[in-house]
Amino acid sequence: MYLLEQAEAFIFQLFKDKLSATYSYHNFNHTLRVVQAAQKITESETLSKEEMNWVLLACWFHDSGYTVNPENHEQHSVEIARDFLKDKITEADLAQVVRLILVTEVDAVPVSLDEKVIKDADFNHFADENYFEICELLRDEWLNAKDLVYTDLAWFEENKKFMLTCHRYFTNFAKQNWQVLKEKNLFEIEKQIRKLKALNIENVVKKKKDLKIDRPDRGIETMFRVSLNNHIRLSEIADSKANILLSVNAIIISIALSTLIPKLDATSNAHLVLPTLVMILFSVVSIIFAIMSTRPKVTSGTFTRKDIEDQNVNLLFFGNFYKMPYNDYLYGLHKVMESREFLYDSLIKDLYHLGLVLNKKYKWLRITYTVFMTGIILSVISFVYAFLNLNAS
Repeated sequence: MYLLEQAEAFIFQLFKDKLSATYSYHNFNHTLRVVQAAQKITESETLSKEEMNWVLLACWFHDSGYTVNPENHEQHSVEIARDFLKDKITEADLAQVVRLILVTEVDAVPVSLDEKVIKDADFNHFADENYFEICELLRDEWLNAKDLVYTDLAWFEENKKFMLTCHRYFTNFAKQNWQVLKEKNLFEIEKQIRKLKALNIENVVKKKKDLKIDRPDRGIETMFRVSLNNHIRLSEIADSKANILLSVNAIIISIALSTLIPKLDATSNAHLVLPTLVMILFSVVSIIFAIMSTRPKVTSGTFTRKDIEDQNVNLLFFGNFYKMPYNDYLYGLHKVMESREFLYDSLIKDLYHLGLVLNKKYKWLRITYTVFMTGIILSVISFVYAFLNLNAS
């Protein structure tokens, strides 16, 4: 067990110091997933303790060769494992670890049970609920390390091809527990492929340097994302300020009602009537304006197909579609995705109307702060004046 901990620490440090940042998939996180998957499999398979140690050591080292060269990385992984383990285990055990590392080659077919365990563990992500997110890491890696750019359709086709023709699970545990989840992910891939084909997306793989960029789409999308996030953040700040004012004025009114009002019946407290009324009046007005700044505007929630054809509706805002049947909304959203102009116009409308809402919020909020500030000043002056007159009399 101590040797496995040493191996983990060594691989972590190796990847940290020598692995290029372009390897977003084949890194320590992937290695750790493989080790954990192997541990899960070995709990259900009849491996000896010695065989389990071979498998786990091989898992830790199986992709370490990426720190040297991604081409034939299994061979480089073997050399790294030999250097680390040569003084720690026997030659016979080292030979078993080497055998297991080499079986992780894509075309290698496992024969023994321990080989089947590491082979299945290496592809455990096919059955992961986060399969698509994990695959995007590999897509980014191929973009940065291999200079390959896949369209969405080409990427899904590549995944489908590999899962159907190049991969299968070998252990009983994986067949019983992971095969169904793999097929579920494969079904989702099929759905995405059909959807992308319906939108006439190209099935293309290109070298990054061969891409012709007609428009700075990434820059435009970044601009929209940053602008929309800023608008939403400003809206949240306005709502937060309004809530603070609501809370403060509600506390002032509750204190006045529970403490001051019951004492106003006494003749000796007559001088407190006017200051108390001023304070309560301005607090109530402040609450009204604070509510106005946060009060949502209800829209019709409907649109027509003519609105879609004329591109007169923003389907990215829930207030324009919440009363519509799903099929009509689906039809409209497909139309938005088919037209770059329609899509960008929708984002522009969303940004513009968010700006109008923000203007309204901050206008009411400014009035609320002015009323609150005026009320506090007048209330303090009224109380001071009342006490001065009382002392003078």
